[in-house]
Amino acid sequence: MTTYVLRSASPAKTRAEAVVVGVLADGSLAPGGEAVAEAYGRKLPGLLSSIGISGKAGEVAKVPTGGAIASPLLVLVGLGAEATPDAVRRAAGNVARAVTNAASVALALPADSPELVRAVLEGYRLGGYAFTRYKSAPPTSTAPADVVVLTPGARRAEVAAVLEPAQVLTDAVLAARDWVNTPPADLTPPAFADEIVAAAEAANKLLARAHGRSAAKVEVEVLDEARLAELGCGGLLGVGAGSAAPPRLVELTYAPKDAVAHVALVGKGITFDSGGLWIKPAGSMATMKEDMAGAAAVVQATLAAARLGLPVRISTFAALAENMVGEASMRPGDVQTMYDGTTVEIGNTDAEGRLVLADALGRAVERGPDTIVDVATLTGHMVMALGEKMAGVLGTDEVVAQVLAAGAGAGEDAWPMPLPEFVIERVRSSKVADLAQYDGIRWGGGLFAAAFLREFTGGLPWAHVDIAGPTFLKGGPSGHWTAGATGYGVATLVELLRNAAAPVTDPADAAASAAS
Repeated sequence: MTTYVLRSASPAKTRAEAVVVGVLADGSLAPGGEAVAEAYGRKLPGLLSSIGISGKAGEVAKVPTGGAIASPLLVLVGLGAEATPDAVRRAAGNVARAVTNAASVALALPADSPELVRAVLEGYRLGGYAFTRYKSAPPTSTAPADVVVLTPGARRAEVAAVLEPAQVLTDAVLAARDWVNTPPADLTPPAFADEIVAAAEAANKLLARAHGRSAAKVEVEVLDEARLAELGCGGLLGVGAGSAAPPRLVELTYAPKDAVAHVALVGKGITFDSGGLWIKPAGSMATMKEDMAGAAAVVQATLAAARLGLPVRISTFAALAENMVGEASMRPGDVQTMYDGTTVEIGNTDAEGRLVLADALGRAVERGPDTIVDVATLTGHMVMALGEKMAGVLGTDEVVAQVLAAGAGAGEDAWPMPLPEFVIERVRSSKVADLAQYDGIRWGGGLFAAAFLREFTGGLPWAHVDIAGPTFLKGGPSGHWTAGATGYGVATLVELLRNAAAPVTDPADAAASAAS
């Protein structure tokens, strides 16, 4: 296991086996690397040129120091034009994969503020992630035993205070990645529900250890198919009808006595999506184990917030189902009745996520939260609009602004999208039921899905986060993202809950604060 510490030592004098410094796009060493630049003196520009380091983001080069500094290995990593927390987080992630077989690593990246120290810690730990559970001979770990973050603020309370929260957050992101990367046959709705219960039990033990036995715990209730039928959860039951693995609704509650806000989190948990009778093309089905990433994100964010002791009441709903083809599969043309009594005409069985979320949102509204945020790998339309690394956010203006501010602070890209009246009218266009689940119009599908969800929010302040793009990296690793599951959404939600615990009156001020 790797140990992380903060120190104020000089990177030129530390005896760690590898020392990491950043390079900016102008060819200079970034803040934190001044002592290394001084040690190399006039030789530095020639060294950078000879190894082809220009400071472009993503570049990494390893250079034997030959005694120029105390460490035997210098690692140079490109930061781009500016040493922002996002740039530092990505650079630290690149380094984590590039530096192998070093017993100790000293990170002399820009780290003169709590935000930058947090970015270094998060980036390095997330960038070094690997999912090896199914390897018959798991590779030997090459992670260092000791990682030292070199920062002039190591002894400042506000800097030292980010160490534990950064580790709690990365624990949560990595756990979400593990769930999303797990093969769907091993993470059916009942199995996923069991995993959530076990994760909550483990978090509660950590809570008791850190905050005492009197600390508020995360309570979990699992609603099985019989209970869902009693409650009239037609969305979950309809989607899950074609699968041998029945649906589940997992409800988590964290209720600290000093709560200053109440936030409801709702996550889509389709453990595998074949498309149902509207079956997907084979190529589109290959990574559909990722379709439960929203549920993974809301659960892990809840557990992280509890471990951090945030004074926010959290009501979390993970709607779990498997969308398969079977003799009882839901059909286009069927009418399903959601938990709140709304009837929905089914137009496309591959638009199943909005149905399970409708039931969960109905349950969330009954808790009377100040704010509802749902997270879902909901539509390919959002990927077409925004690409594979950015989420779309829709809903009440104030809550959308809060989510965007949280994403900016957490280093997760998101973009606001509209909910125009003509899309809302489309959702209400069914001639046989209260709402249409799908209307066959190709354009604006991501907006239609969000407008459908809006009907189940009870008029409460709400935001929908469509993470279909950034939740699963299909190519090679990039920065602190590794191939496969990214854990997107966990960091944004934790930041949102942090901000709810210490609210800023003007969301514009919150966005400016998060970006600074």
